[in-house]
Amino acid sequence: MTTSTYEPHRVSHLAKLNWLRAGVLGANDGIVSIAALVVGVAAATTDIGAIMVAGVAGLAAGAISMGLGEYVSVSSQRDSELALIDKEKRELIEQPEVELAELQAIYEHKGLHPKTAKQVAKELTDFDPIRAHLEAELNILEAHIVNPWHAAFSSTSSFLAGALLPFLTVLFAAESFRIPATIAASIIALGATGAAGAYLGGSSMWKSVMRVVIGGAAALAITFAIGSLFHTSVA
Repeated sequence: MTTSTYEPHRVSHLAKLNWLRAGVLGANDGIVSIAALVVGVAAATTDIGAIMVAGVAGLAAGAISMGLGEYVSVSSQRDSELALIDKEKRELIEQPEVELAELQAIYEHKGLHPKTAKQVAKELTDFDPIRAHLEAELNILEAHIVNPWHAAFSSTSSFLAGALLPFLTVLFAAESFRIPATIAASIIALGATGAAGAYLGGSSMWKSVMRVVIGGAAALAITFAIGSLFHTSVA
């Protein structure tokens, strides 16, 4: 007797990992965009009020943009998936024999003998025809159709979580240490998000960390240089 290696919740776990990776990317965006913004403003002026206004505006604009963008993108994906599901349901009602032959052909293409492929297609269709065709033809699970509201909330909250670190650092650090403290905190946080993304994706942690750290450092350097060109001081 052999032990089955089938994992019934594997798709669900993969979906959760995708959401976690999206959260890590959202946090990374929050860190880079707000850190670059406040560092640029702090390089231009020592007025903490101006820095705070810029940071709050950046937080609001970034969070709204991330949430709205994710909502629109996922809504379009959801609409497309639902349209494909409706089309598949109609075809199963109108031409079941054609759909059965189509399913058989898919399994033959995957390497099954025609007789075996026909038997597999028939048994899967008898058990759950919609699921059988959605999985084989479209790689869609009806139970896992994406929710645009969940996606928008996840994107917005992860952006804010990442953005708050550089924002709070620049506000509460001593004036003489404001910029280096914000840069250091941001680089460390970027390294952490890079490591988390690599862990979740199963990729090289070193390469992932270096990519996000170098990219974030470049963004901070550019905005610092731009801010320095317009430097003013508060009497």
